[in-house]
Amino acid sequence: MAAVTASHSSFLQLQKYQAPEWASALKLVPSHRFRLGLLPTPIHRWPLPNLPPGTEVWVKRDDLSGMQLSGNKVRKLEFLMAEAVAQQHDCVITIGGIQSNHARATAVAATYLGLPCHLILRNSRALADSDPGLVGNLLVERLVGATIHQVSKEEYARLGAARLGAALSQQLQQQGKKPYYIPVGGSSALGCWGYLNAAEEIAQQQQELGLQFDAIASACGSSGTTAGLALGAKLAGLAAEVHAYAVCDSPDYFYEEIDGLLQQLGYTEAGASQLFTAHNAKGLGYAISTDEELKTVQEVALDTGVLLDPVYSGKALHGLLADMRAQPQQWQGKKVLFVHTGGLLGMYDKADQLQPLVEGLGRSSRMDVSAAMQQ
Repeated sequence: MAAVTASHSSFLQLQKYQAPEWASALKLVPSHRFRLGLLPTPIHRWPLPNLPPGTEVWVKRDDLSGMQLSGNKVRKLEFLMAEAVAQQHDCVITIGGIQSNHARATAVAATYLGLPCHLILRNSRALADSDPGLVGNLLVERLVGATIHQVSKEEYARLGAARLGAALSQQLQQQGKKPYYIPVGGSSALGCWGYLNAAEEIAQQQQELGLQFDAIASACGSSGTTAGLALGAKLAGLAAEVHAYAVCDSPDYFYEEIDGLLQQLGYTEAGASQLFTAHNAKGLGYAISTDEELKTVQEVALDTGVLLDPVYSGKALHGLLADMRAQPQQWQGKKVLFVHTGGLLGMYDKADQLQPLVEGLGRSSRMDVSAAMQQ
């Protein structure tokens, strides 16, 4: 097993990439990566309350991966940005929701490398023609100078991400630019290598911790993280069931999407549904939070100090805990690794909905300074 050690001296450096031996037979194997993340990310025991008897939950802190409060996206961008530079592109395009964590991470990565960044962001019809503001991820994107192109949700649904990306690429090409297009979430076959590589980290960290995980769980929003984890777990021999909590679309949609990614990677031995189990965790819809989901986020923060985002990890953990309550016998005695995929800045978009949940916590009051004045 290749050593996976922190090497922060190589930060922002283009490096030759040596794939793990277990992945060397894949058809698509990257030759280089840009070191953009603070990797490996730590794994620690997570003292969540009310678990089934004997169940342990551990958390892999990909929310600490760098890229201005990033998460899973930085792993994909290490390979995608290396390709952009190798092919001599002079700007980057990507696409997502108005509070896209991936868009923010891409904007930061592009700025690190001196490449102008163009973001296509879907917003409500009522707001798509107005200034997008400075809430959450938008603040970082605008501070680093990304150009934001808003479209309505209806336009996004009608035209699709690929057509919108192609249209903007054409516009930039007509201006003499050579744009590099990154799909939603960075979830291309090349982007999957971010979590194939993460599987190697997990394999080594298990060894260092002296344990073996029985299950790995994470949010699933654009397929790439789940595809990399599921295939990596299989090829690296992790012997852990992979559970993907879908925060949008349906489990069948993700099985189909990931089948396509596996084919592009050159893996044909098994279909996606044989590599992981997809669970419906979207609740009321993508980026729409129920009070119960936000209550889970608030209680986990209060009990453990780990902050979840409302769109991805918050929904995923809410779904995982609901499954544990509904079927405790299936989880009893297991060691479960939850991959925290980050996204903290998305919390600011839910401030009004969170307000009633945090009232009475961390109270603010006027300090009595009379005693200090007598010192």
